[in-house]
Formats: sequence, structure tokens, C-alpha cells
Amino acid sequence: MSNTIRVVLADDHVFVRDGIKSLLETEENILVVGEATDGLEALTEVNDKKPDLLIVDIRMPHLTGIEVVEKLRGQNNSVKIIVLSMHESEEYVLKSIRAGADGYLLKGSSKEEFLKALHTVANGSKYFSGDISSILINQLTNASPVAAPKAILAESMMITKREKEILTLLLSGKGNKDIAEALDISKRTAEVHRFNLMKKLQVKNLIELSNKAKEYSLI
Repeated sequence: MSNTIRVVLADDHVFVRDGIKSLLETEENILVVGEATDGLEALTEVNDKKPDLLIVDIRMPHLTGIEVVEKLRGQNNSVKIIVLSMHESEEYVLKSIRAGADGYLLKGSSKEEFLKALHTVANGSKYFSGDISSILINQLTNASPVAAPKAILAESMMITKREKEILTLLLSGKGNKDIAEALDISKRTAEVHRFNLMKKLQVKNLIELSNKAKEYSLI
């Protein structure tokens, strides 16, 4: 059971919790260890049950989902958190990211996307549904520095640990062969990582890559 993902569900609508629980119970490596009907109960359940992942509704009595995230991060609690919401407004999305959420998922998401999001976040990466990703891209391309602080823009780029390693090596002057040797991967894999990184950051060469990395403090 060491690979089991232990989950706490927080939503004030019992039918929503029951639906999510039924979905998760079909997965062998996921275990719902606690449920909460409001924000205060969510904090208690997380602190008592110490789950790997909290799935929290954005609108709840006593404390909103965003306030729950803020309080847990204020306690230096490292539990992974997915905010679940019916709302895809920029305000909610960006507030969730600022608070420290690891993912933001719409309640209308498919079962496949829901499970993909859960596993992605549980494994240490960020996950935002397709509609939400477009909001983050709009922030990158259109928003003023006041509306979208650099920390939030960097968060929206969602650089993985491996991509950060690739970025560091690239900026130190390493070529694909050197990167492959340093990370004990094939040259082809290094090339793919490099391509994906530059595509994600929307840069065409190393100069642009270096400038963007410095501007958004990516390393």
C-alpha cells in the first residue's frame, strides 16, 4: 500500500463528494481517508489524516477553498491540493495559484481528466484543465505586470524538475550530448526535452531562453 494515494475530499454538497468518492474507489491505488463539509473541517481532516492530496471545492461555508489553501500553506503543510470549481474566471484561477494550489479543475471535467489531474499532482507536478491553461496563457501574453505578477506567470509555465535540470545545463553552455551524459539519458531524449522546454517557454533560441529564465526567475 506504499504507493497508495491517500485523499481527503472537501465539498459541502454530499452528492458531489459521493460522486467523486465512487469514481476514486474504482482505482486500486487511491484511498479516500477523510471527508469534509466545510473549510474548517477540511483543515482538521488534513491535519488529522495527513493525506497525500486534498481535493477542495472553491465555495464552502466558514472558509472558502482558497482560504483553506492559504491556511495550509501558512502552516507549511506540503499536502498536494487540487481546487475543484464550477468557475473558470481568471480571478478564481489566479487566486488559487497565489494561495499555493497545485491544480485547478472544473467540475465538468471528464473522469479521464479528473484521474489524470489527480495522478499528475500527486506525483509532484502541476495540473490545470485545458480551459484554465488558456487563461494562464492569456495572462502571459496580455496582462500587465500589475495584474499578473512574475511569480504567477512563472507558476503558469509549470516547469518540471527535469525541465529545470535541462534549462540549467543549457544555460551553462551544454549541448545535447553533454546533457544526455550529465542526466544519464539518450541524446534523443535530451533533444526532446530541449524542444519541449523551448516550446513551453515560447522561445526560439538560447538568447531568448536565457532572457526569459532570468526575467521569471525559473532557475
